Amino acid sequence: MSSPQYEASQYEAYGPDPHGADGYVAHGRDPYRPAYEYAYGYEYAYEYGNRHGPVYAHELEHQPAYGHEYGLGHGHPGEAWAPDAPTLPRQAAPLAPTTELTAELPTELAPGRPGSPGPTAEPFTGPARSGGRAETRKAARRRRSAERPDVRKLLPQALVVAFLAGGTSAFVADDKAIELTVDGSPRTLHTFADDVGELLADEGVRVGAHDVVSPAPGTALASGEEIAVRYGRPLRLTLDGRSSHVWTTAHTVDEALRELGVRAQGAYVSVPRARRIGRAGLALDVRTERTVTVMADGQARTVRTNAATVGETVEEAGITLRGQDTTSVPAGSFPRDGQTVTVLRITGTKEVSEEALPFEVRRTQDPGLFRGTEVVEQAGQPGLRRVTYALRTVNGVRQKPRLLRSEVVREPRAQVVKVGTKPLPMSVAGADGLNWQGLAHCESGGRPGAVDPSGTYGGLYQFDTRTWQALGGAGRPQDASAAEQTFRAKKLYVRRGASPWPHCGERL
Repeated sequence: MSSPQYEASQYEAYGPDPHGADGYVAHGRDPYRPAYEYAYGYEYAYEYGNRHGPVYAHELEHQPAYGHEYGLGHGHPGEAWAPDAPTLPRQAAPLAPTTELTAELPTELAPGRPGSPGPTAEPFTGPARSGGRAETRKAARRRRSAERPDVRKLLPQALVVAFLAGGTSAFVADDKAIELTVDGSPRTLHTFADDVGELLADEGVRVGAHDVVSPAPGTALASGEEIAVRYGRPLRLTLDGRSSHVWTTAHTVDEALRELGVRAQGAYVSVPRARRIGRAGLALDVRTERTVTVMADGQARTVRTNAATVGETVEEAGITLRGQDTTSVPAGSFPRDGQTVTVLRITGTKEVSEEALPFEVRRTQDPGLFRGTEVVEQAGQPGLRRVTYALRTVNGVRQKPRLLRSEVVREPRAQVVKVGTKPLPMSVAGADGLNWQGLAHCESGGRPGAVDPSGTYGGLYQFDTRTWQALGGAGRPQDASAAEQTFRAKKLYVRRGASPWPHCGERL
């Protein structure tokens, strides 16, 4: 049967057959079979050449380099059927023929496609074209030589096939096997990404400022590379009493402590160290072990502790606080490494004392009294204040009293004094020329406020109160002025002479 009809322009490289009835079928042999056999054999040679070195397609499939049937000479492996036919380099590993490669071939060059001869098509052996006689072998050879395709026209298509095969090799070479570990979960994948950042973007792995990527996102990729992504986790860390917010890529509390450089030996940790840290993070309280010295009762005790307060540290040292006992630093404060805490043994008592509050003196003018005379109308009375003090001894040493409270028991009463404003007469008839200064000096030493030891007599002239008031004086004589006392003495002399002064009267 004849081959299917094709457009002459599509396969002009093969040329018309001058002997064929339809211009394209030549004595029962498909004119496109050489091109097909080359393409099919090329794909086969691609795989075979990886194992045995350069080889030509049709030689593997039918005969050496088209050398016998098509009259191109006796060929051998490594010889080209045309001077510039391409050869294939030896590959590092054998590659099977791929559907991608055959899909790129023209319809008439792809094996098993409709409208194209298969690789096992037999040559047509129909009747001879001249009078029904069979062709001689020599004539058939000349005819086949004339029907052979033009090598120069087939070469571009052969180069296209070679380019497709080389593109497949480059495609396979660009594929990389990568081990990607995201937050501890490993997986192996194949990628065409050029660097780490492109790979992460292709895989939908998002990283933030606190996440760690190793190697860095800009690092070029190579097959066999191991990429690790560790997500950051927030920690609200309270370390030895100081709070802070930190980030870690650790998966467990123990790993986080090592990553943050926290000395975990002997430390108190608020959560189990094997606990996993989620992406949301957690709150972590850590108290490292510290050395604290406690001074008490004349002895020093040094302890290793991870206590939260000074009070707990004192208890760990075996010291009990009683009564008003306290420590040199607040008991609720955080103990620091190398700190010395002194226990203060305190004994305390209370002391109550009373204090006098002074009274106020109020003076009022009295025109009935001689000028210079003052009379106490209401005696003043001091008030009383009661004060309570705390007395302490610290480690046997008495401290300054500390005021606890103060209260007024009695309010003071003001003293009221009348002050005379009446002019005082300077003379008394019959007595002005006497030596009153000498008498005063003898009686009182010249002191207006003098009072004898018994309290009965007072003033310059030692009047008793009864005599003083009989002479018109107010109050006590020692409270009056010196001029008034002299005036009253003159009046007494007029009445009784010098007898009121039995010892000093002779001085007058």
